[in-house]
Amino acid sequence: MKNYYFQDSPDFSIQIKWIVLSRVVFAILLIVSCLIFSSGENLSFFSQPFLSLYNIAAFILIISIVYLIWLNKFKKRLILAYLQTIADTFIVTAIIFVTGSYDSIFTFLYLVVIIYTSMLLLQKGSLIIATISSLQYGVLIEMEYYKVITPFLGQYYLSNTVDESHIIYRIIIVMVACFAVASLSGILALQLKGAKQDLKITQEHLKRVEKMAAMDEMISGIVHEIKNPLASLSGSIQLLREDAKPGSYEDKLMQIILRETNRLKNIVDDIRLFAKPRTDNAVEMKIADTIEETVELFLNDPERNKQINFNMNLDKNICIFIDPAHFTQILWNLLKNAAQSIKDRGEIKIYLKPSRNNRVYLTVKDTGIGITKKDFSHIFDPFYTTKPDGTGLGLSIIHRLVDTYNGMIDFESTPGKGTIFTILLNSTPVKRQTTKS
Repeated sequence: MKNYYFQDSPDFSIQIKWIVLSRVVFAILLIVSCLIFSSGENLSFFSQPFLSLYNIAAFILIISIVYLIWLNKFKKRLILAYLQTIADTFIVTAIIFVTGSYDSIFTFLYLVVIIYTSMLLLQKGSLIIATISSLQYGVLIEMEYYKVITPFLGQYYLSNTVDESHIIYRIIIVMVACFAVASLSGILALQLKGAKQDLKITQEHLKRVEKMAAMDEMISGIVHEIKNPLASLSGSIQLLREDAKPGSYEDKLMQIILRETNRLKNIVDDIRLFAKPRTDNAVEMKIADTIEETVELFLNDPERNKQINFNMNLDKNICIFIDPAHFTQILWNLLKNAAQSIKDRGEIKIYLKPSRNNRVYLTVKDTGIGITKKDFSHIFDPFYTTKPDGTGLGLSIIHRLVDTYNGMIDFESTPGKGTIFTILLNSTPVKRQTTKS
């Protein structure tokens, strides 16, 4: 399963911060360990390799500060993550070099870098770091063996003490270990991210479902009580308008009444849809096509901000069982909210990808103003809105429709940076077309 948007998640920045903090702790431990060991062996604090290890630790502390400044000032977090992990492989190689190269006990640090890279950049990133680590270690040992570089501690050259076959064997063992750890940790990290996301979506969705369940009966009763008087009012005004002179003061008042009556009718219809969505028209459909059609219609909407760019990454083979009108309404409302949150230039990204256990992820991400913390627990509440002309039913209806089809919805938002809405739906097997011979 590919993850197209993990670097856009606020959790990605948090993970980077934790890794930077861990790097700082490692540098401090390295300094303390050198001081303790040198004092225990009655060696000078500034003898080799301790002095070089102090310098490496100081370098780690300096670049950690640079990483934090980058994280707070710039948006290229994915580039930052790769630069950090690649730089760490060079730091590990430097530590191995100053502590004996072939005889160094710090080779395992490559595996540590690969493991936390898999947590940050998933399997692709961990395999890249495994390749870089293997190459660095192999080149270091070979250069010492063939006397291209002098051993740091001035010990004998490897060619004088170790057989070449042992050198090759050691390099192969390190390479195999790096790629094995990269593959396994990458798979586990991907599964862990998916499981954590599914769990978070499930927990938040169930809380909202329980909250809304108490409103169902009350809302259904209100809709029933309003519908009939509203229809009578609309019909009566239309009859009275037939006797009014076109363009007269009375006619204009009746037009206003009819317009507002129709607006009330639309609100009542939305409430009915929220209270009891019907699934009679549900069919199996490839939703990538519907997404493209809906986006095309949205692009032609005269109310749309023309400075918004759309970016789509869709799996064309995904099918779900849903009423096409319901799916279009879900996507349209999400696009509308995303567009309204972008004041000037911006971007809306739509991702459609498969998940585990025959599930589907539909994600709509915008670069708008985001959602404030105080609104987090209320955005799916019926009639809760922060817009002057809003009814507060858009996201409530989306939530109810998604829940009707045994799906779930969740969101992440950073004020001032944007919002990510994620919908988890059940997929259906793709029907293969067979040709008759």
